Amino acid sequence: MTSFDSPSQLNVWRALLALAVVFVMLATTGWTVVRNHRAAATPLDASLSAWERGSIGGRALPDPGAAPARLARFFASLDVHQRHRLAARYPLAVGNMNGAPVRLRYRANHIALDEARETERQRMHDERLSPAGQHEAGRRMHRYEDLLHKDRQILAFDPLGAGRIAEVFGDLGKAQRVSVVVPGVDTDVLNFQRTDREFSAPVGMARSLYLEERAASPSTRTAVIAWADYTAPSGLGMDAATGVRAEEGAVRLNTLVRTLPGRSPIALYCHSYGSVVCGVAADTLPSRVSDIAVAGSPGMRVANASQLHTSARVWATRDSDDWIQDVPYMEVGWLGHGADPVSSGFGARVLSAWGAKGHAGYFEPGTESLRNFAEIGVGAYRAVSCAHEDDVCQKALSDMAEAGRA
Repeated sequence: MTSFDSPSQLNVWRALLALAVVFVMLATTGWTVVRNHRAAATPLDASLSAWERGSIGGRALPDPGAAPARLARFFASLDVHQRHRLAARYPLAVGNMNGAPVRLRYRANHIALDEARETERQRMHDERLSPAGQHEAGRRMHRYEDLLHKDRQILAFDPLGAGRIAEVFGDLGKAQRVSVVVPGVDTDVLNFQRTDREFSAPVGMARSLYLEERAASPSTRTAVIAWADYTAPSGLGMDAATGVRAEEGAVRLNTLVRTLPGRSPIALYCHSYGSVVCGVAADTLPSRVSDIAVAGSPGMRVANASQLHTSARVWATRDSDDWIQDVPYMEVGWLGHGADPVSSGFGARVLSAWGAKGHAGYFEPGTESLRNFAEIGVGAYRAVSCAHEDDVCQKALSDMAEAGRA
């Protein structure tokens, strides 16, 4: 058995091993896995193309890629029946259109989900598919049925490939504070919610946070978004070791927060690879993003918090049982994600995660991590619990307390 004289030697060995594995993967699978490929036409593209050729009340429809403010003015000029007609004709386009009224997007995505469910129902009995393909179609059909429940508020939906989706808990239009949960690898339509390990999936995370925020401050109107509206890496392969997916996701995350209704503060809760997305997005986010909290992070693609170039408060937490701590915190070219956000030199405010178990336990009810997230979400910063002996967090809370007494 190999022995090591110091922790630093062990870390060097881990880094070299990680690089060796990566180069073997590149040698056997080729460099094309990290290249961008031009996507073929998708159902969403088809809906957008139909929109571009459409009209309402004798008026041509605006460019779907126009500024959200212009699209908002267009929808405001329509009566309710015209808006509903557009949602029925172009459900995917309207359901994913920044600038469309939030409740109209919910309505359009309900229609799109119903259509997608019927497509998968037919595929279940398509003899051209293998038994595995028919089984997969059945799983998707049942997932769409779950999402079609009348109380669910689906803000975005794209059935292409593994699928992208976002769901809102609470009243987004009236919220005084908004929280966005940004999940990590293996996030897609099928894994958007779970019955087993409920709080490891985006729906369970967001619902748990929403209920905890309500308990922390019943008088504060909050909304929480389970945001799986980016193409996350599948498994711990090349995509998870690079920032390619994070760069694509960062663009979509920035668009989301810039087009949410109102002016209420927004807090981001970024789990695992989701923290890479948030790190890449940080310097482009609007000032209404007040907080970025990362949990179980492999890094944010910077050496320290100041390099994020954000006005948001940066928080970090990690449970002592989380296997992510054994991932080499490094960045070599486009491999790796940089420094450890809970390390003393990074400069984040490190939160207590007492009670959390493993990599997926941060949103479990009863944990300090969830309670801390909720206090941040409602703006009760002086109520958060810092990790033991974290000077940055303790000083920040002390400064807030002094400011409150001034």
